[in-house]
Amino acid sequence: MNSRQWPARPPARLATPMTQEILVLGATGKTGRRVVHSLEAAGATTRKASRATGFDWNDHTTWKPFLQNVRAAYVIAPEDPSAATPFVELATTSGVQRLVLLSGRGLDKTPPEIFQGMHAAEHAVRSGPIPWTILRANNFNQNFSEQVWHPEIKAGRLSLPVDDTPEPFVDVHDIAEVSTLALLGDHAGQTYDLTGPESITFTTAVAKISAATGSRIELAELTPAEYREALLSHGLPEEVATELNGMFEGMRNGLMTNPTDDIPRLLGRPAKSFDTYVSETWR
Repeated sequence: MNSRQWPARPPARLATPMTQEILVLGATGKTGRRVVHSLEAAGATTRKASRATGFDWNDHTTWKPFLQNVRAAYVIAPEDPSAATPFVELATTSGVQRLVLLSGRGLDKTPPEIFQGMHAAEHAVRSGPIPWTILRANNFNQNFSEQVWHPEIKAGRLSLPVDDTPEPFVDVHDIAEVSTLALLGDHAGQTYDLTGPESITFTTAVAKISAATGSRIELAELTPAEYREALLSHGLPEEVATELNGMFEGMRNGLMTNPTDDIPRLLGRPAKSFDTYVSETWR
């Protein structure tokens, strides 16, 4: 039994065009916009939530209009862990019937002070009454080409606290397709680990991008202390530096190294390889 008293779910309503809408948080982000595309390709109607459309994790009053008359929601964890439970509570009273949460690979082995928003979001959806599916993903292929590491890749030098521990980078298009299955099908109570088909080192990943672009790209392997100083020098807060260093520590310890078969098992095809990502993206 959960110690927290969750609000009773409202009675089921008759399906109408509005109640068939699916809410996508982070609809302009790396995964969110692909989830929107995948859902709409499958014939679903989406409701797009982002700062551009008025959704703000830091302002609870903006949540209700997005949660009303939707039957399912794709959720990206808030940075503020205190927002997770109130969001699930409001989703419950709004009649949402399914939640699909994007989380991080190895979170169950990650200290609770690292990625507190993800920990809180997983706890909230697991503790609440709405049927849920959790997608724990490795680092994205697209981190090299969209935000995150892209500026450094373009500048010719990527500096990270990594070693020769390999990583099965996962493609966001695969995440979007699995999300669509979970939002439209019955995957309640399931936690899936989403990875690429093979593990490669950061050195290999950077070398493949370098070969595809014809540009020299260097990988600088920093110590955690050097990485922290670099992040702080770019204006990031101490807590972000701590979280990112914690993530890379887990990667170096092998928490995210082994590929899984969840994507091919769910999609009925191989997960997209890093080579395919490079050939499609770095021309």
